[in-house]
Amino acid sequence: MRAAVFRRGEIVVDTLPDPVPAEGQVLVRTRACGICGSDLHAARFTDSFVDVARRSGGRYTMTADRDVVFGHEFVAEVVANGPGTAGRFPPGTLVTSMPLTLTGTTVHGIGYNPDIAGGFAEYMPLAERMLLPVPDGMDPDHAALVEPMAVGEHAVEEARLGGEEVALVIGCGPVGLAVIAALRLRGIRPVIAADFSPARRALAARMGADAVVDPAAASPYAALLEAATPPGHDPSRYAQLFRTSPPRRPTVLFECVGVPGVLQAMLEGAPPGARIVVVGVCMEPDRIEPFFAIAKQIELRFVLAYTPEEFARTLEHIAAGRIAVAPLITGRVGLDGVRQAFADLARPEAQAKILVEPWR
Repeated sequence: MRAAVFRRGEIVVDTLPDPVPAEGQVLVRTRACGICGSDLHAARFTDSFVDVARRSGGRYTMTADRDVVFGHEFVAEVVANGPGTAGRFPPGTLVTSMPLTLTGTTVHGIGYNPDIAGGFAEYMPLAERMLLPVPDGMDPDHAALVEPMAVGEHAVEEARLGGEEVALVIGCGPVGLAVIAALRLRGIRPVIAADFSPARRALAARMGADAVVDPAAASPYAALLEAATPPGHDPSRYAQLFRTSPPRRPTVLFECVGVPGVLQAMLEGAPPGARIVVVGVCMEPDRIEPFFAIAKQIELRFVLAYTPEEFARTLEHIAAGRIAVAPLITGRVGLDGVRQAFADLARPEAQAKILVEPWR
């Protein structure tokens, strides 16, 4: 099979052996696979990506000296049922899956695994028990957006919202957009979104943000404070301690950038009592001043990925039209275009989500 291979710092197209399904696995033909920001980071900062993954418990098995085929946001077509499968998915069935496969009781990640090719290859061996069929009538390519949108579903679920919050989303790349969609599904209003990129701010509005802020021109934290503050509110310590003033609405902030310095800025800008949910994956050392969180009694929560239930629920939301993912798909390439697509995605004004179509 053909695949876009990350090899010694470069993306090259090469021919690899077709995968042979193990017990309980199904051979699928990749229809489309999204390029994730984590793919860009792994390609650009390979040594640090590998080092942090190793020191944090070995979530990824990628190494700097072995070929790897990226791709963990995919939709595929069943080609053949392997040994020990129940035949639940006849050939031709369109499916998606969490980016995992199984051999016996061992879980293998897909996308940063040198031993199993990800979705930038023509074929993958997926676990039958992990497969979810693409619902009838759903645009198949939209199923490739389930994985990134499920990240937002999980982040908002873990925010433990009560329903009265004012929300601020910092960063409107795919992760921030997924958070905005999940907030709107829960009826959270207003949702304020902030990004330096005009194109990303426009996408945030299309995904349901009530207000968008250019941090170069105005403070998103001032917008949050204004939205959360009722008439007659007295912010003094005495008034709040003895409740002689109407309280602010609760606030929740989502860090969806993953760049050093952003979390500290959020601690400084967040109102007292805020909850900050860190969704952006920062893989570099960062520095915060804990006193800001202490003095304001801010809650910090760090989240990653999603549960199987959240993944399946996100598929249902997209299929039913409750999450409109079509605006996020801004480009499509074949395997020969993956290298250039990585370069294009470094410019947020040019692209949001590029789908790799291995058979294109």
